[in-house]
Order: sequence, then C-alpha cells, then structure tokens
Amino acid sequence: MLAPSAWAIAPSEINSARIEAAEQNPGDWLTYHGGYKSYHYSGLDQINASNVKNLEVAWIHMPGRSTRGLQSMPLVADGVLYYSGSYSRVYALDGATGKMIWSHFPVLDEELVAMQTHSPYNRGVALGDGKVFVGTVDGHLIALDMKTGKEVWNTHLVDSKKLTVGFTGAPLVVKDTVIIGSQGGEWTSRGPLFGVDIKTGKKKWEFFTVAGTEEAKATWGSDSWRTGGGGAWMPGTYDPETNTVWWGTANPAPLYDWSGADWKNSGPRPGTNLYTTSVIALDPDTGKLKFYHQELPHDAWDFDSAVGEFVMIDRDGRKLVVHPNKGGFVFVYDRADGKVQNVWRIAKNINFVKDIDPKTGELIGRRDLTLGKASEPLCPAIAGGVSWNSGAYSPKTGLWYKLAQEWCMDVDVIKTTPITEPMAQLNIGANFKLVPPPDGAARGHLDARDPVTGAKKWEVNFDEPPLASVLATAGNLVFVPDSRGVLRAYNAETGQELWSHFNGVGHNGGIISYSAGDKQYIAVPAGWGGMVADEFPALFGEPFTSMPKDAGALVVFTLKQ
Repeated sequence: MLAPSAWAIAPSEINSARIEAAEQNPGDWLTYHGGYKSYHYSGLDQINASNVKNLEVAWIHMPGRSTRGLQSMPLVADGVLYYSGSYSRVYALDGATGKMIWSHFPVLDEELVAMQTHSPYNRGVALGDGKVFVGTVDGHLIALDMKTGKEVWNTHLVDSKKLTVGFTGAPLVVKDTVIIGSQGGEWTSRGPLFGVDIKTGKKKWEFFTVAGTEEAKATWGSDSWRTGGGGAWMPGTYDPETNTVWWGTANPAPLYDWSGADWKNSGPRPGTNLYTTSVIALDPDTGKLKFYHQELPHDAWDFDSAVGEFVMIDRDGRKLVVHPNKGGFVFVYDRADGKVQNVWRIAKNINFVKDIDPKTGELIGRRDLTLGKASEPLCPAIAGGVSWNSGAYSPKTGLWYKLAQEWCMDVDVIKTTPITEPMAQLNIGANFKLVPPPDGAARGHLDARDPVTGAKKWEVNFDEPPLASVLATAGNLVFVPDSRGVLRAYNAETGQELWSHFNGVGHNGGIISYSAGDKQYIAVPAGWGGMVADEFPALFGEPFTSMPKDAGALVVFTLKQ
C-alpha cells in the first residue's frame, strides 16, 4: 500500500519542519539523501518483491546537452519532480506524466566551464522556502521560484576565473540557510563551504576547509595552506537535535607528494593539513566549527572524505553517524562529539595503510610515497574503494546496502613546481594508470551489511563497479543502476535478483522513489561520463569504449496496469 500523505500543503511551504519529518512522508523525496537521516530509503511498498517483475517504463524525459552524462539526484515535492542536468540546467516535471512544467537554463561562462576538470555535470538541487537551489561550475548559487522557474536571486560566491573551482554538488537547506561546498581539491583553492540566506541570497558565512582556523593553519608547513586544495563537493546532512551540520571535506593539494615517511617535516605540504580529508561539524547559523575528525591525516592518496553520506543510526541507546571514506573504510561516530566508535573496511584491496584502529581511528602502517614510480600498485585506485555515490539503509531490514570498488593503480610521483598563490592551475603531483587488484579482475560489489559493526549478510558482484547510487524500499527491494546501463532490483533480505531493465546508457547519478496520485514511481537518471567513467574504456573495453558521454535521459518506472 502507498503510505498516506502527511502533508496537504503547497510546495511553497517546504520548511525546516517538513524536511525534518521527511521520512514520515515517503511520497516525497525532499533532499539529496532523501531526508536528514541520509537513508536513501523509501517507505513506499506498492512496488515490492512479489510484483517488481511487472515494473515498466512510465515516462522518459530527455534534458538535452547531457555532456559527461547525468549525475543528478532528482527531488520530488507534492507530485512535482525537480532535477538538474549538465550545465546546471533545472527541470520541473509532472511526476505522473513527465509533462514539462518549467525549465531553467542559466547563462554560464562557457570558456571557464570548458577549462574545468570537474565539469559541466551537476549532481542535484535543494528545495525550501518556495525555491529550488542549484550551484554552477562558474561559482554561482541560484534560487529559482518553485512554481515558475524564474530566478529569485543569483549569488556569485567563488571567483572561478582565478581559482577554476565552482559547484557540482547539491546544496543543503537547513532552516533559513542554504549550504553548499565547492569542488576542486586538485586545484589551488582553499575549499570554501558557504552558508547563504535562503530569502535574500546574501552570504552569511564562509568556512575554509583548508586552514579554516588558526589551529588548522599551523598544520600546514611552509605556508602551504595558501594553495592547499580542499573542498566540500558533496552535500552533507543536518542533525536537528544538536543543531549540527555534518560535512565531509576533500583532499589537499598537491594530491600526491614526495615526502615519504617524513611528511610531518618535508615535502610540498608538511603536516597533517587540517581540515582536509576530514569530517567536520558546523553550527549552521554561524558556520563555526564545533568539532571534527580527520580521517586521513596528511592524505597522500586522494582518499578524501567528501563523500556526503552521513547515515544517522540509533542503536542500543547510542546516537551514531556512519560515514564511508574513499579509502574503502567506513567510520562510525558518536553524534554528540564526533568521537570514533568503530572503523571497518568494505573494500577488499587496500594497501595504503595496513589498518585503521577501530577504537581511535588512528592509521596503522601508512604507505607514504616517495619520488618516482611506486614499487607496487597503490590500492585502492584514485577513484576510491568507495566513490561519491550513496548507499541505502533500510530500517526495515536493519541493513546498509553499499557499493564498493576493487581496483588499484600504478603511480609515478613527480616533483611539481611549487605554487605559492591561488591560481587556475591543477596541482596533482603524479601520473597514474588504473590496473586490476592483486586478487583478480577489477570489479565492484554490492554488500548488505550491519552499518555499525560491518557484519556482512550477502554480496552481489559486478564485472565493473556501478557508479550510481543505491535505493532501498519498504517493498523489500534494493535497486542498483549499473555502469552498463541496466537497472537491477534485488531482494533486500537475500540479494536475489528479481528484475532488470536496460536503459540504453550507463548510470552514474541518483535514484529515488516517490508517489504521484495513487501510484509509486522509481526515477533514475541514465547518462554516462565524468572523471571516473573516463577510466573505464582502458580498464574494461566495451561497451565503454563506444558508450556515448553526451547522452542522457531521466527514466521513470511504475507497475503495469
């Protein structure tokens, strides 16, 4: 049965109370992660394990100009679906029919967009106060009227001409503030995270993920904080009980350095490099830092913490947050103070450290690189043991369904010319090539695990890592859009495949469920491209060698009549 709608109100009344209660209204999908708990779970069960075989395409929307694919997470409020495409184009569609309500194509600096490495894709929008919010790769945050698509305000937050960084990730609405983080740990910025007034577009605060406090500045030797990279490119979440925003931060620049074991004193960025590759907790009203945990001090491998997934779990009287790191480990924190409660590994091929202490989060047996070609491949590869795509937690099964990636890379560390002032220049510090891991072919797997302990119930293997997000539903289903273009549905208890549909092109975006009228729908963007997808032809061959990177469609499913 479809859950009854808890909100008989107009779209303009999407306020903090409604977003906080998102899980109680599964007909909507109000934030990038579904709600502040970041479950990526739908309480709808009209589509279920017994009838999913009858799922069929309800409608398709073709956004056009889908350069480097569609990476967006659609949102739904009151039967209207909102999503973004490449070049930060935004669409509002009737959720039942796909009929266009409005579209908005922002005017971008095309020359600047073409210069960017993380471009021109956009990963999603936010809703609140009668507006739709979208960031652009040339440094703007735009508010659109939910009913008409007309611009309400347009705030230029980042000087992208100087820094070549902007916004690819979705914003997050918290009370009267819109929060968004910049991309570009490979560039020479300082990774700002912004809080913007929801009504006026005026910047309220700015937090630098590189040397955002005097304490942090002291962790960058030789004034390297000036060009330290950082970023906060995926949306975090909000804990209303403590009025705390949780956000993950990106890697320092250069990504790789030649300091080896003497990284505290030598190399291009001596020190721990706070607050890069960290989980930070901020006051949403002021942007002030409450607490933090640096998951990888002096990240020398580009295994940043900008994965935006913060799953809020209550277990045995404890209030916890579960957060995956690109290095292939999963951190479990106390929501009150960010203290580590457990660390477990989801990727199998890891050699950048021997382990991470599950009680303290301290790294054990670091593998720090020196100048020249590494003697053996680094595992995981730069794309991570997990990527930016989100898993799904089902409160019905108590399991977290998460994708992991098994691949490594040959790496050759090079000594780059020191960069002393922020500028439009990449700062990588190595050449690399993805290769299979020691235990077999490069691949991906979907794990069903206890999110707190990491105990595994079942696993499904894929010939290539799926790059899209996962959806769990109350219908005892888990949906995985794979890289070849097949959307698959699995039994949430057993991992048995129950249904599949070929969408014509690979997936690396989001997937949601919602209701419109009396029907449940599944919506998934199909469209291939982006930084990680660019590595697939050399590693896997066809169909990726021939797969287009300029085609995209939003494909929406429902049950046959």
